[in-house]
Amino acid sequence: MIGISSVNAQKENKVIDVTKYGAKGDGKTLDTKAIQEAIDAAAKLGNGTKVLVPTNHQYLISTLILKSNIEFHLEGNAQLLVSTKKEDYTVEGSLIANDVENLKISGTGSINGRALEFMTHYDTVKEIWMPKDWRPKLFILTKCNNLEIKDITIEKAPSWSLHMLGCENVLIDGVKIKNNLDVPNCDGIDPDHCRNVEIRNCEISCGDDAIVVKATQQDIDYGPSANIWVHDCILETQDSGVKIGTETTQDIYNIVFERCEIKTSCRGLTIQLRDEGNVYNIVFKDINFTSRYHSNPWWGRGEAISLTAIPRNKDTKIGKIYSVLIENVKGIAENSIRINGTKESRITDIRLQNVNVTLDRWTKYAGNLYDNRPTKAYEEIEAHNTPGIFIRYSDRLVLENCSIAWGNAVPSYFSNAIQAVESTGIEIINFKGESANPAKYKAIDILKL
Repeated sequence: MIGISSVNAQKENKVIDVTKYGAKGDGKTLDTKAIQEAIDAAAKLGNGTKVLVPTNHQYLISTLILKSNIEFHLEGNAQLLVSTKKEDYTVEGSLIANDVENLKISGTGSINGRALEFMTHYDTVKEIWMPKDWRPKLFILTKCNNLEIKDITIEKAPSWSLHMLGCENVLIDGVKIKNNLDVPNCDGIDPDHCRNVEIRNCEISCGDDAIVVKATQQDIDYGPSANIWVHDCILETQDSGVKIGTETTQDIYNIVFERCEIKTSCRGLTIQLRDEGNVYNIVFKDINFTSRYHSNPWWGRGEAISLTAIPRNKDTKIGKIYSVLIENVKGIAENSIRINGTKESRITDIRLQNVNVTLDRWTKYAGNLYDNRPTKAYEEIEAHNTPGIFIRYSDRLVLENCSIAWGNAVPSYFSNAIQAVESTGIEIINFKGESANPAKYKAIDILKL
């Protein structure tokens, strides 16, 4: 028979306080070893044992290896402060998990990536921070099954914030990411070769892509990216708001982005196919966005929506984009809705329904451009007039109940409401839109093959 005192002791053992293992929490002493010992102790107990990182302290860390069957909990305003010394790290990241299951990361605390301390200087011409030779990712979570990340804050990431590679059965809920808008490569959330992922209720501000589904080149076969649901998020970025690619080395399919607000971006909704994988069964739904030009180093030229299938290199065997639905989407942008295949990879079976976009110009940067990067097979930055909707090398495309409007600043290179070349099977139902410059351009200009 177990006495009351024994039961209480068992309950108490389910929480392991990192300060009991020697973590100082003074923001100066490297607490990696102490916190790691607490993690290891919790992993031995398993069964969801909580590693408690107490509130009102700042813990200096380098690389922490998270384990299976634990909850890593940042209490209150507890903050993990990353070390800026490369020699403190054992790998290229701060919070690492490899081949674990039933891992939960929770709490209202934060991890501070100290981004600007990994930069050399701010380039006032390029309008971007220039990174040093080395900077860590904050989270690298690899082959995790049953992973939950809830409520934490990530701030000032010097590189990717939350990278999940080959993970399955993932919930990301209520995470806040507050990065510098002018630091390169500080992506928000990157599901990479991941399956069965839900990302919800997140608020993300970052320099690079806010939420981007990838299939990067890897030595190990982590499988496709599939069955990913992103919804009810608020996003702010100098790159794409919601995106697939550019790394598309395996198939990416069954992806839904819905009920998101993109406060600012360089592309609102994006699919960038550059590699051998196929991208299909994709839904963008109930999304509002703003997209604008930025300085030259930032990819994107203010495209409202951008679906492009362009070989990365001249010898790239490129996959296909097909079966994409874009529905109930509204925005303002400085550049076109662009559906742009190539002779190597035609885009097929695309449907835009209730898509309403206003094109205007309000930034200082040069216009009349499309951004094809990354590619060595085609011109990286292409001079091109700006129609409301541009279609090239595409087949079986439906536009239903869509509209294009023009704002107050209409430059001479703003052109047709719809312009299509090298395309077939375009069906237009109940479209509203006029030419931006009627003396130069028709409202709808579809060049027959």
